Amino acid sequence: MTLATVGFERYSKPTRRAAFLAEMNRVVPWRALCALIEPVYPKAGKGRAPVGLERMLGIYFLQQWFNLSDRGRRRRCMIR
Repeated sequence: MTLATVGFERYSKPTRRAAFLAEMNRVVPWRALCALIEPVYPKAGKGRAPVGLERMLGIYFLQQWFNLSDRGRRRRCMIR
């Protein structure tokens, strides 16, 4: 914290990102989802370490929420 930022937090406008993440945390039951998926989610072992479960779920929900596609996946499906 710097002298310029101390005390001015209450005057700052919430960003769209912060508002979206707050809404996402309010809507999505994270603990229940993680508890369901964790037994079958890959564990660290030999090879590359897997991405954290919470992060992967967040990325997946962002893709679904904003209708974002994985271009590499679409390209692979079109080749077959």
